[in-house]
Amino acid sequence: MPKVFLSPSTQEWNKYVNGGTEEQYMNILADYMEPLLQASGIDYVRNDPAKNVLGAIDDSNAGQYDVHLALHSNAAGGNYAGRIQGVDVYYSPYSEFSKKLADIIAANMKDGTYPDPSRVKTEPTTSLAEVNRTKAVSVLAELGYHDNVTDAEWIKNNIPQIAESLVKSLADYFGIPFINGGNVRYGTVVTDGSGLNIREFPASTAAVVGSIPAGATVTVLGDAGDWYVVNYNGTRGYSSKQYIQMN
Repeated sequence: MPKVFLSPSTQEWNKYVNGGTEEQYMNILADYMEPLLQASGIDYVRNDPAKNVLGAIDDSNAGQYDVHLALHSNAAGGNYAGRIQGVDVYYSPYSEFSKKLADIIAANMKDGTYPDPSRVKTEPTTSLAEVNRTKAVSVLAELGYHDNVTDAEWIKNNIPQIAESLVKSLADYFGIPFINGGNVRYGTVVTDGSGLNIREFPASTAAVVGSIPAGATVTVLGDAGDWYVVNYNGTRGYSSKQYIQMN
């Protein structure tokens, strides 16, 4: 399964113009992303909110992740405080994959998520550490300007939609279906006695990442055509619907 290091802001000192902080709302956003990531078959780890950005980078680099996604909101400051709006998606100019992911995120933000598509853009950066010092492909998304009343209200009132847009972007990047999962369900594996494969992607040719014994109960997180997104003893992936009887 693809694996993401999810890094919401730890900047509790960045105050929203209408109350709250950047750390608070980016972590709420990450909370909303979690069930969508699970349903779409994307594994993830979140940063430690007690650590700063360097700690997040160290933790990310200590693991094996396909993507490092940093979640932030912006502030113009100075003479421009409160006067700028928009979504800025930062990528590494040294990585075609970083740019690819940034372009996908921006395209999905423009497609009905952010109210003014002309204010959504991608920007190369060589100065942002979370983009340029991670082993994983990294993007930092500045999701609106929290010192602007209109953007701050947009962030607060559209957390579920922003979460869906970001997870859909990750699914598009990985080439897997986006699944807006509902409630977690449970099923029983029904085979001829052999184990049921858990695969990395929803295809019979995809790599096998685990197995579920016949008769075992499995957690079903979502469905993708002829496949369920499943979790069995901590292993997440795709298993054929044909061999799972829903409880």
